[in-house]
Amino acid sequence: MFTIGDFARHGRVSIRMLRHYDSIGLLHPARVDPSSGYRFYEAAQLSRLNRIVALKDLGFTLQQVQTILDEEVSAPELRGMLRLRRAELEAAIADAAAGLVQVEARLRSIESEGAMPQEDVVIKSLPALRLAELSGTAASFSPDAIGPLVTRMFDELCAHTGAAGITPVGPGTVYYETGDALDAGVVVHAGLPVGAGVTAGPGFEVVTLPAVEQAATIMHRGSMDGVLSTSQLLARWAEAHGYRFQRHAREITLNHSENPDEWVTELQAPVVPA
Repeated sequence: MFTIGDFARHGRVSIRMLRHYDSIGLLHPARVDPSSGYRFYEAAQLSRLNRIVALKDLGFTLQQVQTILDEEVSAPELRGMLRLRRAELEAAIADAAAGLVQVEARLRSIESEGAMPQEDVVIKSLPALRLAELSGTAASFSPDAIGPLVTRMFDELCAHTGAAGITPVGPGTVYYETGDALDAGVVVHAGLPVGAGVTAGPGFEVVTLPAVEQAATIMHRGSMDGVLSTSQLLARWAEAHGYRFQRHAREITLNHSENPDEWVTELQAPVVPA
C-alpha cells in the first residue's frame, strides 16, 4: 500500500486533491489508520484516479464524473471522449496543448491497465554518484510544474560548470525530495556526474548520492511529459512483486536530442522487500 504522498506522486496529482476526492466520496483510501488517521492507497486505485482526472480534463464536473464512473464507462468509450477533447485542444492556445499531453498520458496509463511486462523492469544495484547540481522547489509532481524547472536548472548548471572548466562524466540526473509537510512542494535536484576532484563552484553544489543495494529500474522513451504511464507501471510492478519504495526514483537521461520523441530516460527507484 502507498501513503497519500506516494500515491499523489504516482498519480501526478496533489495531496490536497486526493483529500478533496475522499471528502466528496469520489475516491476513498483503501485504508485509514484508526489511531493516526493516515490514509493509505493501493496501486489498483490508480485506475479510478486516472479516469477521474481524464474526465475532469474533458470538462466534466466532479458530480458528473461520479455518475460516469458509477456507470463504469469503458476504456474505448473514454478514448472516444478524449479524441473529441484532443480536437478541441489542438485548436486552442499553447497552454491548452500542454494540457493535451497530460490527457494522453492518462489515456496511455488507462490502456496499459493489467499489463505487467516483467522484462521491462530490472532489479540492479546502483553505485555512489557524485553530482554537480542545482536545486529548486516545484509546487507538485505534475509535469507542467517539474518540466520547466528542470529545463531551467540544467541550462544554468551547464553554464556554471562550463565556466568552471568542468566536463561531466555521465548523463544528466534528476532526483526528488519531499518533506514532512505534505503540501510543502517538491524539492527538485538537477545534476551532472563529475569526477572525484571536482568541488562546489559559483552557482552550484557538489553532492554524493549514496550507493543503492537494490533499485527497480525501467526505461521511459519519449518526452518526460508522458512519463506517467511508465511511472505507474513501475509502481504496479513493485507492489505485485512484494517491494516498497525507499525513496523517490532517480531519472537518468540516457539519450537527449532536439526531438523529444527520441528521448530515453531510465527511472531508478530504490526498493526493499515489503
